[in-house]
Amino acid sequence: MEGNDAPGGSALRAQASMLHVDMDSFFVSVELLEQPALRGLPTAVAFDTARSVVSSASYEARRFGVRSAMPVGRAKQLCPQLILIPPVHSKYRDASRAVMRVFEEFTPLVEPLSIDEAFLDVAGSLKLFGEPTEIARQLRARVREQTGLPASVGLAGTKFIAKLASQRAKPDGILEIPPARTLEFLHPLPVEAMWGVGKATARSLQSRAIRTIGELAREPLPSLERLVGRASALKLHALANGRDARAVETERIEKSIGHEETFAIDETDRAVLHRELLRLSTRTAERLREHGAEARTIAIKVRWDTFETVTRSRTLSEATNATQRIYRTACELLDGLGASLRPVRLIGVRAEQLMAAGSDPAGLWSDDDDWRAVDQAVDEVRGRFGRDQLTSARLLTGRGQVVDARSLEPPA
Repeated sequence: MEGNDAPGGSALRAQASMLHVDMDSFFVSVELLEQPALRGLPTAVAFDTARSVVSSASYEARRFGVRSAMPVGRAKQLCPQLILIPPVHSKYRDASRAVMRVFEEFTPLVEPLSIDEAFLDVAGSLKLFGEPTEIARQLRARVREQTGLPASVGLAGTKFIAKLASQRAKPDGILEIPPARTLEFLHPLPVEAMWGVGKATARSLQSRAIRTIGELAREPLPSLERLVGRASALKLHALANGRDARAVETERIEKSIGHEETFAIDETDRAVLHRELLRLSTRTAERLREHGAEARTIAIKVRWDTFETVTRSRTLSEATNATQRIYRTACELLDGLGASLRPVRLIGVRAEQLMAAGSDPAGLWSDDDDWRAVDQAVDEVRGRFGRDQLTSARLLTGRGQVVDARSLEPPA
């Protein structure tokens, strides 16, 4: 296969001009800018309730086994001296935008993957800034200078290898994998390092004594197809052999938008669950409108007190970003789970099958027009005075306070 270092990506490049930049302990790092006295201490961003989960953990906390998505109760067991900082997501979004602006100073080919990581194709920037490693060095220095935040950078010839490299560059480092040494780096790694290999797939592969990526690369394709299916086999076999032709997508569209909440105590009151669905639907609809998007499918996620998780979804006759349409659909999906609900630990709402707002022909005669007018008015008020200045009456307690599942603590 011929090398091609043109911007946009290819299966094989002459230089490691594909970068994956991953901010280190992003939420914690943002908080430490305001609380520098906590540097060097085991710290995590999370609400201080046993039912909350850790959003981000410092490397000092990770040494005790604390990890993102871990229940706070478990995190405190592992690290009794853990310092918890309540999350402020608007602060992290602002920091993310500042970081992404720095990335764009080096190349217009930036693909954000999440709030704290992105791919950059710097093949077209080499004459301006030097070799890829020099670009990575300058980029990290400029991010630190302009935002105060640490970042790790992986450099390689493909997206897959660049992301693996950034994981091994942490914390606050750079790791370059020259394209010619891709397989030397890749093949000793466990199959669990592969994109798309979860626990079930790993067990299937291990049943054939496939434990490393090198063993996966050498497995005959027909054998892989019998284990994981044709589509997965083709993808995994290509990645295991260092082939990844994906280009940086600067106009990357999110596949879904949603929010979920863990209750402080297991909840069985259907009215409370409906009220929480309204709060989650409101935020999901707001984000859809912020992105200029609509969704054809609405889904809910429910986790029972036994930790069993179920999902239900419905595809609509036309795409929507109307709060009331999303909320009513979510309630109908919840009610469809049965007349008597088991205790609910977590509930979530997600909008899927996204498309640009107004691009669905079925929406030309939509029943959402009145709701859209209300949403537009609400968005304008919140944009001018702040989103906390206007809320649905159904989300208020008798004392005029906004209901939040995180505040529903058990009685003392």
